[in-house]
Amino acid sequence: MIAANVDYVLVVQSCDFDFNLKRLERYLVMVMDGGAEPYVVLTKTDLVQPDVLASQQAALRGAGVTAPVLPLSTVTREGLDELKRILIPGKTYCFVGSSGVGKSTIINELIGREMLETKDVSTTGEGRHTTTRRELIILQGGALVIDNPGMREFGILGAAGGIGGGFSDIIELATHCRYRDCSHTAEPGCTVLSALESGELDRKHYENYIKLRGESAFYQMSYAERRKKDRNFGRFIKSAKKDMERN
Repeated sequence: MIAANVDYVLVVQSCDFDFNLKRLERYLVMVMDGGAEPYVVLTKTDLVQPDVLASQQAALRGAGVTAPVLPLSTVTREGLDELKRILIPGKTYCFVGSSGVGKSTIINELIGREMLETKDVSTTGEGRHTTTRRELIILQGGALVIDNPGMREFGILGAAGGIGGGFSDIIELATHCRYRDCSHTAEPGCTVLSALESGELDRKHYENYIKLRGESAFYQMSYAERRKKDRNFGRFIKSAKKDMERN
């Protein structure tokens, strides 16, 4: 649980060291499964060449990311005005992302003063972990923002609905599969696999979809089902060890 009653979630990644498409897709799945609208904020654009930023934006489009993307730099102030324009009075905006990507610095810019503690970047160019607690702040214009500590892990907990929204390109392809319950892994007549083979569908994007779908399905199992699965696996390991000892 990150926050409740959130209208929008701004997933923040730094262009210079933190850009990770697979992690971003993971965030987007959970945001949409939670009923909020996502934005992707690419920070520290002043630290990369324009072609690097362009390739990252192209990667987002190639992965079927439909959420609005906001390139932003608190140094050059690029994108700050656009960010302020999307803030609607009475709506709640939650900032999430890794440590050091600039979430607190952005919120300080929105507030207009240094309310949240920040630290200088490290010698590697990465920001330093500063925020240790969540905080709800009411901006002068009436929008509410939530700052969050940097996240080290972000699991997919029973998010079938969010996966459908986060991988809409694959879901659309799947509607034309021969079998309604196609797993998109080996079945004949699978349009997802056909798109993968032709190059229409990016392989890394597809592999992340399969991985997150499996992770979501696992967490959807009840506690008893998971325990049963673990016990059966434990018995299998013991049996395999005994067979090895006999041999």
